[in-house]
Amino acid sequence: MPQFNWNDSKNLLSKITFRRFINGSKVLASFYMSRLLNKHIQWGFPVSVAFEPTTSCNLRCPECPSGLRQFSRPTGMLQNDFFKQTIDDIHKELIYLIFYFQGEPYLNTDFLTMVKYASSKRIYTATSTNAHYLSDEIAKKTVESGLDRLIISIDGTTQDVYEQYRVGGQLEKVLEGAKNIMKWKKELKSKTPFVFFQFLVVKPNEHQIEDIKRLAKQVGVDEVRFKTAQIYEYETDPNNLIPTINKFSRYNKNADGTYSAKNKLANRCWKMQHANVITWDGLVVPCCFDKDAKHQLGDLKKQSFKEIWQNKNYKQFRNDLMKSRKNIDICANCSEGVSVWRS
Repeated sequence: MPQFNWNDSKNLLSKITFRRFINGSKVLASFYMSRLLNKHIQWGFPVSVAFEPTTSCNLRCPECPSGLRQFSRPTGMLQNDFFKQTIDDIHKELIYLIFYFQGEPYLNTDFLTMVKYASSKRIYTATSTNAHYLSDEIAKKTVESGLDRLIISIDGTTQDVYEQYRVGGQLEKVLEGAKNIMKWKKELKSKTPFVFFQFLVVKPNEHQIEDIKRLAKQVGVDEVRFKTAQIYEYETDPNNLIPTINKFSRYNKNADGTYSAKNKLANRCWKMQHANVITWDGLVVPCCFDKDAKHQLGDLKKQSFKEIWQNKNYKQFRNDLMKSRKNIDICANCSEGVSVWRS
């Protein structure tokens, strides 16, 4: 599960009903029972789901399929009616809802309407944004929506460094949007959303790690978190993005100058048992590493979520993962356990 500070933790705990607690206990027990018996067992339903508001994005980040416009799957916008129908099916077990997969969520004009609906079901809601659309009006609506967590991606403290990864972005807009959110939290006397700057550490910005901490204090956000970058062609790193600070890299540098992934993949995955991702058009995929939805475990236009969770495709994928996770392509570059640090 994601990391929380104390106030954020209290907010999350307030969402846990007796039914959600029992369901979460079943999921956790099935994870450990699977490890004990070396056989996949799945009890309960997901406690966390990521919903994709859109595949569209205003930026062109070099390691993002959305930014590069390189999807092999259809692009589009999540429809509010479809979203509500799915939430109605799963909300009694669901604790945590992430409004993000690919794309910029605020480009979907129904985004905050969907946040408000999920919040009305007492689900903890979170999103990640590049903060270019947080005008004063939208910032106010964001706070009023009941959104519990707002991740603001800010990968540089000066424009020249910021735009090296956030291609096409304007740092001034990001800071203005963050200030608008903090202003309306204060005006409306709201404890939510919990706001943090997420700094994706890459080679061009690694010298600004201390600077982003100072900038966060000036703006007044709740926290700064540092994230390691997923590099698609990490063996050779053609875009020269892998940082020299080993702590903030997912990869080890080899003697010949190439790189290898740090993470040694065990034949188990906690995320596989407690969470999954739903694309804008209703495809259910294992996790956020399946950006092109190659591993389609089900289609919500054809089956209900709960039917998909226990269908043949899901069972086969879970069994394959427990037999040889390293042979599953989306697992090869997984950052599980080495991705985020809090300041």
